[in-house]
Amino acid sequence: MKEKKLIWHGKYTPWLFLLPTIVGLLVFKLIPIFSAFYLSFTRWSLLGDPKFIGLKNFQEALASKHFIQTVGNTFEFSIIYIIGSMIFGLFLAVLINKKLKSMNVFRAIIYLPVVTSSVAVGIVWNWILGPNVGLLSKILAAISIQAPYWIGDASIALKTVASVQVWKMSGYYMILFLSGLQAIDPQVVEASIVDGASSVQRFFTVTLPMLAPTTFFVLTITIIDSFKNFELIYAMTKGGPQNSTNTLVYDVYLNGFQYFRIGYASAISMVLLLFVIILTSINFYIKKNWAKPLY
Repeated sequence: MKEKKLIWHGKYTPWLFLLPTIVGLLVFKLIPIFSAFYLSFTRWSLLGDPKFIGLKNFQEALASKHFIQTVGNTFEFSIIYIIGSMIFGLFLAVLINKKLKSMNVFRAIIYLPVVTSSVAVGIVWNWILGPNVGLLSKILAAISIQAPYWIGDASIALKTVASVQVWKMSGYYMILFLSGLQAIDPQVVEASIVDGASSVQRFFTVTLPMLAPTTFFVLTITIIDSFKNFELIYAMTKGGPQNSTNTLVYDVYLNGFQYFRIGYASAISMVLLLFVIILTSINFYIKKNWAKPLY
């Protein structure tokens, strides 16, 4: 009898622990995705029943200059975020990869913006970048430099918001790179030192190649995260000025919850999902050639 109970527990207990995750995945991920896919072929304003209209939402989007600009903004934001976060995250990881007593304090300070509310970060940076009373503007004025309108100039507003996002999230990628650095075999590094390699040579010929698997993982995460840029844009610019900081994620919000065009917003979300799938698939394909562990 006891043996049967143990067999039952061994067979079903893991599923009991997995059940909350499975339910959460269905309710908050899969069902909304399939619902949005269906709604993308309809016209619906949250009142009444959705009306099936076929591909008209997608045709309207592709014919809209506003949508094309939004797609361009999204990719520009993503490129700045991906490159900036990876370079800055790796730089910080190399910088703090030291065995010092106070190093954990510096790691915590660098990581602090990651766990800070994006809305709070946006509000603080709006004050810092203010054209008249902003801290950065005053510092530049003190050295006789006229500060630009960081978030009021359509030509630099998107770059400014993307840079703030890089500043906020670099601590997260620093931790990922740091784990990769600490997994490198010290004997390989010591052998390169014995061979007379300088610190720069060691970084490019030993450290960077051995970080390839970690770099691939970080690249995948940054690609996905680069499209999740709603909160900071909402807090800092609300898509302005002149639609210059409007991205696909923010456009979904505008059409869905400001203009109540649920079908059109769902179509935009499907386009965004398609971009993420394509870029991630390309990334995994490239991984086969260059992201193999060297040790």
